Amino acid sequence: MAVELKKGQKVNLVKKGAPIGEILINLNWDQPKKRFLFSPKPIDLDLGCLYELQDGSKGVVQALGKSFGSLNAPPYIALDGDDRTGASAAGENLRVNGAMIPKIKRLLVFTFIYEGIANWQQANGIVTLRYPGSEDIIVRMDEYGTTQRMCAIALLENTAGDTLSIEKQIKFFDKHSTMDRAYSWGMNWVPGRK
Repeated sequence: MAVELKKGQKVNLVKKGAPIGEILINLNWDQPKKRFLFSPKPIDLDLGCLYELQDGSKGVVQALGKSFGSLNAPPYIALDGDDRTGASAAGENLRVNGAMIPKIKRLLVFTFIYEGIANWQQANGIVTLRYPGSEDIIVRMDEYGTTQRMCAIALLENTAGDTLSIEKQIKFFDKHSTMDRAYSWGMNWVPGRK
């Protein structure tokens, strides 16, 4: 059983009588079924998040720039690895240390097309949020018609000190700094590479 969020819909992550535990945020996507001799490179989607902690510190967790984060030290968020093909059944995963939710103010989960044509419909991206004892929460990347390479997928905010809410976004941007400004994160950006 799963809950699929609609755009603008917000739900709280709740687990009765116990801490939430580790939160897994998974991104999976499809590659085109047919490839031709001179077709462009396969789509390489990268999962990441902007974070802001309660102490005011801010940053990004992503493969670009090798900013993989840490689960047991700030920012209490870690990226497992970088699936460059979309062929991995596990996709790409962000993990959030549920015991450290009181230290987290907000997270903006995003993906961007590192390589390949910006064809979101063909990529058919799906983000699934899981934590122990709860139904999966699904966010489909179900808006298309843009050539912008970056998509804000979901905003997680600390709502009561020890839990987070999640709200579907699906908003497209040309680069990190534009997305940052749209959400008033206030970070300085420089070009990065894997």
